[in-house]
Amino acid sequence: MKLTTMTQITVDGVMQGNGGASDEDRRNGFERGGWALGKGDKDTTAFINQTYDSADAFLFGRRTYELFAESWGTLTAQDVPGWEPVMRALNARPKYVVSATLTDPAWSGSTVLSGDLATAIADLKAKPGGELQVHGSGALVRWLLANDLVDELTLIVIPVVLGQGARLFPQTGPDAALDLVRSRTDSKGVTIQVYRPAGRPRYATV
Repeated sequence: MKLTTMTQITVDGVMQGNGGASDEDRRNGFERGGWALGKGDKDTTAFINQTYDSADAFLFGRRTYELFAESWGTLTAQDVPGWEPVMRALNARPKYVVSATLTDPAWSGSTVLSGDLATAIADLKAKPGGELQVHGSGALVRWLLANDLVDELTLIVIPVVLGQGARLFPQTGPDAALDLVRSRTDSKGVTIQVYRPAGRPRYATV
């Protein structure tokens, strides 16, 4: 399977608290949650639905897994008009959660990965299928990129600057070159950028 990630971020790179509830994630005094709700147009909604529907399995960090399980794992199609493909995919497809503390996940179809994470994820990628998708899960995405396990990276950039909150990429960390595969901007100014990692960047010399 190809390992892909999809992350909603702000123009200043924040990914914290993008969901519908302003108090979804108040870690470290964060007060500006809910910034992504309703920002994309119908084409962006269709893109997100199609992405989830194309997943063969999902991979989560523990915190994102618990947020998704508490929301998507308890909803029906009637609760999420316009987002039925996301709800169906998340509840029907296998889910893997990276955690050293979670032992008995309640969400049906879930498996906990612990121990030698690089080997476990490499084994998942070696299985036949289309996509192993990671949504949210910032710490996990950073680790996957640092370990060269990401095949494709999708950023959905919301046109807002928050000025606070946890960012997808840390202030200091490993570098990576990216090849742009495709991009589009919707009628509300939301941009979708799909990249493939391309090794280390080259830096100009005098």
